[in-house]
Amino acid sequence: MRENTSVQSHYDVVIVGAGHGGAQAAIALRTAKFAGSIAMIGDEPEPPYERPPLSKDYLSGDKPFERILIRPPAFWGERDVAMRLGRRVVRVDPQAHTVTTGDGETIGYGQLIWATGGSPRRLSCSGHDLAGVHGVRTRADVDRMIAELAGVNRVAVIGGGYIGLEAAAVLAKFGKQVTVLEALPRVLARVAGEPLSRFYEAEHRAHGVDVRLGVTVACIAEADGRACGVTLADGETVPAEMVIVGIGIVPAVEPLLDAGAAGGNGVDVDAQCRTGLADVFAIGDCATHANAFADGARIRLESVQNANDQATVVAKTIAGTPVDYHAVPWFWSNQYDLRLQTVGLSTGYDALVVRGDMASRSVSLIYLREGRVIALDCVNATRDYVQGRALVLAGAVIDPAQLADTAVPLKEMIA
Repeated sequence: MRENTSVQSHYDVVIVGAGHGGAQAAIALRTAKFAGSIAMIGDEPEPPYERPPLSKDYLSGDKPFERILIRPPAFWGERDVAMRLGRRVVRVDPQAHTVTTGDGETIGYGQLIWATGGSPRRLSCSGHDLAGVHGVRTRADVDRMIAELAGVNRVAVIGGGYIGLEAAAVLAKFGKQVTVLEALPRVLARVAGEPLSRFYEAEHRAHGVDVRLGVTVACIAEADGRACGVTLADGETVPAEMVIVGIGIVPAVEPLLDAGAAGGNGVDVDAQCRTGLADVFAIGDCATHANAFADGARIRLESVQNANDQATVVAKTIAGTPVDYHAVPWFWSNQYDLRLQTVGLSTGYDALVVRGDMASRSVSLIYLREGRVIALDCVNATRDYVQGRALVLAGAVIDPAQLADTAVPLKEMIA
């Protein structure tokens, strides 16, 4: 396709959001031979890039930015995708089929794909906006952290989820004194069973990380206009020259809700990712959908897999071959020399099988609900992860003693 260098005021498809979902939507449209005009509007100045490495390989310096780009910059022009970067959409007019950016530009659309993800949830206490307090969502966020690291000896990480623990692992490897502050009784409490939580707590402590559980943040302490520590509800101040906040995201859907779309913690979509607004789809972290692997509950999935798969569903639908979204969720996390791979959703599990030995640092947790396999967490156990996917897809009913037997491959347990 010809390189698109012109600036238009109307496109057949406008994609709002230049992350994984937005990029995959554009790629999938062209793969499906969609010949109409496409524009991608992103609020960051960079072309689409991978976000998971930000708290891992990019923060550690193992991968430069060029290596986490989803496609080379020239790719988008070659596919005739107009890139409207450094702009934030602040208004959607579903009747006029237009979006308006923060600088006042109005762009018309035939079909709109909303792929904005979200922004890091911020603390509400005093000091939340001090210099030295960081979220981890964009390249700019991590670049600011990297620029400060030389003058940092102590780091407080608020939140014991994946983002917080991944950042803690990198900074501990840098030799920083790291304290993880988690409000719940264990890390990864919302996404993993207790054996895995305790395993990761022990791993971080073995690397010198001070993991504090069941603690409440009262405020961020200040000295000379910068954060100097985190004050807890009991009055103790944990000293820190850098504070990283990893307590989830706020889905970026306000313009859609203001325009009349249904939703709250995200925007509601149907099986083809359509919102309640005509010709408006939503995908990825910001889309609330009924998920078969959550027993039909309406959820938001914050994962690359979900963003990419929903983007493909929308692209096929726009290109004239409608399909419904049905994909088994999967996730991953790298911490130290541990590779955690998850397939399925463990929410609502009522039984848990530990397959392998935690001490061997290669183990799988298999989650069951009413006897059926619903999810696996696999630590340095890629074979279980690959083979376990079929068990989750089938909702297989297998004797727990057999699941625990590492001598029998999981692939042999399903007909």
